[in-house]
Amino acid sequence: MTNPTLAALGWSQRHTAQLTDADASLVPARVNRVSRTRLTALSEGGALSLLTQSADSSGDYATGDWVLTDPETGLIARRLDRDTLLSRRAAGSGLETQLIAANVDTLAIVTSCNADFNVARLERYLAMAASAGCLPLIVLTKSDLTEDARDYARRAEALSPLASAIALNAKAEDAAEVLKPWAKDGQTLALVGSSGVGKTTLANALTGAEDATAGIREDDAKGRHTTTSRGLARTIFGGWLIDTPGMRALRLNDASDGIGAVFADIEALAEQCKFRDCQHEAEPGCAVQAAIAAGDLDADRLRRFGKLVREDEINHESAHERRAREKGFHRMVKSVQAASRHKRGKR
Repeated sequence: MTNPTLAALGWSQRHTAQLTDADASLVPARVNRVSRTRLTALSEGGALSLLTQSADSSGDYATGDWVLTDPETGLIARRLDRDTLLSRRAAGSGLETQLIAANVDTLAIVTSCNADFNVARLERYLAMAASAGCLPLIVLTKSDLTEDARDYARRAEALSPLASAIALNAKAEDAAEVLKPWAKDGQTLALVGSSGVGKTTLANALTGAEDATAGIREDDAKGRHTTTSRGLARTIFGGWLIDTPGMRALRLNDASDGIGAVFADIEALAEQCKFRDCQHEAEPGCAVQAAIAAGDLDADRLRRFGKLVREDEINHESAHERRAREKGFHRMVKSVQAASRHKRGKR
């Protein structure tokens, strides 16, 4: 297979506009994989193994990034501005950001027409896509196992004005053709979703690969991880695919704009509330509660919206603010415990 041109890799005029005269001796390349010690990238001259500058970490880069490299040293000179960036809060309770993929045109949120279909999780993925600036596409697999595939697609599209949904059988011969509009001519498509929903099967169909797939547990529709790392793979239609490991939890990162875009209906109603600081609970003149009473808004959707907003506010805390809040909580606990011991001592 011949090496791809820059245009075939996804290079555009936006990237050319970032170049200066000082970059003339540097080689543009697109990051393929990120490891702890180095990066691999694709260029017109072939695959490259790259090192970061001493002040940088490989964790500062994401699969899909465009970088300018020094062909003599193999060092990354600088990273070009990203068109889009998918990220999340790292697992656990910390505030660290985990980069998922960069310069993605379409985020395919893969779920299935069974127990894996989870409205709250889909809304999280949609908010992540909106925050990143990606086009969201909900891909509903296992459509051949239900007569309600159209209903699943309707429910998925109702979650956000930005979303479109397609239902398919990932194992069907035409599965790749269904996704062709988002995976051709240098476009980059990223797959996200839980394990066992068919991401690897779709990736195989789109790239012609034969990666191993694992079955799912029929009682809860959950599967085992088969994709363990992110990589940039050429699709059979001339685009690029980034498959991601199944995510057990998705903690949003700096997603207020994305949440607002997904829940635009609630934010529009909130503008009509009598009080600017309305909490949409029991305040008089609350347009949101009025919509719920009229049957125009699902109360559960408001609850999920509030949960994401609160989570995003907490994630915005600085490390100092978080430590101060946690210290205040621990002091309160100790105070309560001391008071309890004092009370027992008087008995």
